[in-house]
Amino acid sequence: MPRGRPVTQADHDQVRELHAQNLSRNEIARRIRRSGKTVSEIAGELGLTFDRSGTRAATEARKDDARAKRARLSVALLDDAERLRKQLWEEAKAFNFGGKDNTYNEVTLDQPTFADKLKIMQATGIAVDKAVRLDEYDADPGIDAAKSMLGALAAGLGAAYDQLNRAETDASS
Repeated sequence: MPRGRPVTQADHDQVRELHAQNLSRNEIARRIRRSGKTVSEIAGELGLTFDRSGTRAATEARKDDARAKRARLSVALLDDAERLRKQLWEEAKAFNFGGKDNTYNEVTLDQPTFADKLKIMQATGIAVDKAVRLDEYDADPGIDAAKSMLGALAAGLGAAYDQLNRAETDASS
């Protein structure tokens, strides 16, 4: 059962006119107060299409921007991991706040406690792992496939060479 107001000849005329002005589907929908789907259906009935090359270009630009952000974030995570790791060997402040008298005590240690070093290493590992995963996200999947294919080819050639050498050795004996 159809919902909303029926599509009229005026809607068809407006879509044809606005399409001729090279407006996007969404802009036409906004102007005639119809959904994008309705505009697409009307345009289809009229044999009209919308140029999506601008949409493709915008999508590619957004993908490029996202790749650049991931690269910056990866570098920042590695910087964070480096700063965290340096803390393993620096002076550390141990403190206690609270108790029944709500007191504060602190002491400076030559290095963090073992438990704190473990936490620092965990945080460092997480930062490195996330940086690597960001880099892998944008890696060319064809490289791994090419490496695999070249490895298989090298193994096959090596086996063929060995078999040929054995055949020659057997023939000469």
